[in-house]
Amino acid sequence: MEFQALLIMFREVLEALLIIGIITTYMKRVGQSQFNKFVWLGAGLAVVASVGVAMLFQVVFTGFAAMGSEMYLKISIMLISSVLLTQMVFWMAAHSKNLKGKAEEKMSHLITTGNIVGMVIHSFLVVLREGVETVFFFAAITGGDIGKGFEGWGAITGVLIAAVISYLFFKGTMRIPLKSFFKVTGVFIVLIAGGLLVQGISMMQDIKMIGSVMPHVYDLTWLLPEHPIDYAHYVRDNGVAPLLSGDIGIFFKALFGYSSMPSLEEIVAYIGYFAVIYLLVNTNSEPKKKTVKEEKQTVFESTNKMNESAVK
Repeated sequence: MEFQALLIMFREVLEALLIIGIITTYMKRVGQSQFNKFVWLGAGLAVVASVGVAMLFQVVFTGFAAMGSEMYLKISIMLISSVLLTQMVFWMAAHSKNLKGKAEEKMSHLITTGNIVGMVIHSFLVVLREGVETVFFFAAITGGDIGKGFEGWGAITGVLIAAVISYLFFKGTMRIPLKSFFKVTGVFIVLIAGGLLVQGISMMQDIKMIGSVMPHVYDLTWLLPEHPIDYAHYVRDNGVAPLLSGDIGIFFKALFGYSSMPSLEEIVAYIGYFAVIYLLVNTNSEPKKKTVKEEKQTVFESTNKMNESAVK
C-alpha cells in the first residue's frame, strides 16, 4: 500500500505544483507577480477543502458500514478508481505538452480583465481536482480508511519527491523532460488500476454478487501466498513453508492485484484490461505517424514541383 500511496501522491501533487508553478512563473515574467498571492490563496483553500472532502468521505463510508453496505461501497470505489486512474494517465499524456500554454492563456485573460476572484477560483479548482482524486484513490487502496493512507512513509515521500522535482524544474536545473516522468509513473499507475479492477471483481465473487465459471484456475500459495495469514494457514495444513513470504504477496497484490488463486474471470479481466490499454495507446499514436508521413509526402511533392519549375 505504501508504494501505491507514494505513486498516487507523487502524481497528484506534481500535477498541481506544475500548474501553480507555471501560473506564478508567468505572472512574474509579465510583471504581474503581485497577483501571485491570490493564486497561492486559491491553492491553500483547495488543500483545506480537500481535507474536508476526506473527512466527509470518511463519515459517509462509516454510515455505509453501519448499514451493512460497506462492501458494496468498497467495490464501487475500486472499480471507479480503476477507470479514473486510467483516464488520468491518458489525460496527462495528451495534455502535458500543451499544459504550459493553456495555463498561461487562462491567466493572461484573467490579468487583462483584472479578475482577481477568477484567479483565486482557477487555482482553487486546479488543486481541488487533484485533492479530490487523491482522496478517492486513497479510499480505494486502503479499503475506505483514508487516514491510514497518510500514516505511512508512502504519502509523505510522494509529496517530497514531487516538491523537489517541481523546484528543480522551475529552477531550470532539471533537464529530463517531464513527459518521460509521466510515462514511467504512468506504467505503474496503470498496473495499480488493473489491480484494483481485478480486486473489485474478486470481492464481487466473494459476496456472490457475480458467479464464476472456474473459481480457482491455479493455486500458487505454495510459491507466493498473497497474505501472511495465507502463509500461516499453508504451514499449518501442509507442515512446510511456502517458498516466498506472504509479505511479498501483499506488496504484489497492492502493486498489480496479484492473486495466488485467481478465478477465470479475474484472469480474463486482467488480460483484457491491458489489451484495451495496448489498443488505446496504439490508436492514439497512429494519427501522429500518419501526419508525419503526410508531411513527408507534401514536402516530397513540393520539391518535385520546384524541380519541374526550375527545369522549365
